[in-house]
Amino acid sequence: MTTKAERTTAYIIETVAPIFNKLGYIGTSMSDLTEATGLTKGAIYGNFENKEALALSAFEFSSKKLLAKLDEVLSTEGSSLDKIFALTEFYRHYDTFTNDLGGCPILNTGVDAQNNNRLLAAASKEAIKEIEGRIALVLENGTKSNELKLPVTPLQFAKQFYTMIQGAIAMSTITRDRKYLVNTIAYLEVLVKKEIKK
Repeated sequence: MTTKAERTTAYIIETVAPIFNKLGYIGTSMSDLTEATGLTKGAIYGNFENKEALALSAFEFSSKKLLAKLDEVLSTEGSSLDKIFALTEFYRHYDTFTNDLGGCPILNTGVDAQNNNRLLAAASKEAIKEIEGRIALVLENGTKSNELKLPVTPLQFAKQFYTMIQGAIAMSTITRDRKYLVNTIAYLEVLVKKEIKK
């Protein structure tokens, strides 16, 4: 059973995660956090050492949510190709999934933290590696089962695949036009069918 302190900590993280994600580390003020949580500055910092520790916990919360969803998507029954198409289908509606998170945590935190928070920048880089690794594993299984033919190593293909997805997410976010996302996903599906499906 969780203690009151643990419940308070979890509540704070869950409440402030979308705020940090939307406003960034520097852009998020203490008043943003106290207003959202309904707690005093003292109550928040009674649970976290400082703003950086809170921002890091908030990013970890959001990225774990994303990784858990990706694990669910990639555990789809069927072939490696089915799993790749389940992944593209998830990303086709990614903006809907990330709405409650305050946007894409990988994109938002990764870009925002580059020049102002070393720990957050490292955490977003690590999350990217984890996602690429999950995609690479599906591709590797597909080549082993003689279902897919890759022109490069599974990890290299996964990196390019994910780069195109993240680029589409960035363009959709910047322009507020989801066609960037939808069209890129459609193109990726054609690419998979033409280039790597045996």
